[in-house]
Amino acid sequence: MNIQDPAEGADRSAAVPAPPAPFGRGDRAWERTDAEFAAFYREELRPLVGFLINQGARVRDAADIAQESMTDAYRCWGDITYPKAWVHKAASRALIRKVADVEELVEDVPEPTSLLPRPDAIAEWEARHDALFILRDLPPRQRQVMAWTLNGFTPTDIAEHLGLSAEAVRANLKKARRAAAARIGEREEDQ
Repeated sequence: MNIQDPAEGADRSAAVPAPPAPFGRGDRAWERTDAEFAAFYREELRPLVGFLINQGARVRDAADIAQESMTDAYRCWGDITYPKAWVHKAASRALIRKVADVEELVEDVPEPTSLLPRPDAIAEWEARHDALFILRDLPPRQRQVMAWTLNGFTPTDIAEHLGLSAEAVRANLKKARRAAAARIGEREEDQ
């Protein structure tokens, strides 16, 4: 390709270089990156959905947000240092934006997907998971910190990714655990 320097008086449109070619199918770097992401996706998608459900998302919303977060991660995969934390943070922010959206869509039964094979069984699935009821009763910050903890993050990790102090995370985690223990005690007394 012959590109002239615009300082030499050539037409400026001729001086604009072509964008770099995307990875090709035979490119080993592309294949390695694709394989790394595929393994990450298979390992982390379901836990990410559970993480969002633990923060209060409905199952179908959690599945959609998790999928969108994974798509975003794939687009910038080469620039991400800590992928697990990156997708959790992106998904958490997307959930907050969804909750803040005042316009709620009409409740439709979603179409089946690999994450949600029987959309009509959402209530049945939720009823089997008592922890969801306990987490839903917690204040938003405690629920958020507990969801991160349940997905394997330490208080220091959570503080770093949420922009909080480690002490604040530990305090919210302690309050969440006390509230959860009290709620479990109440449920056992009722039975």
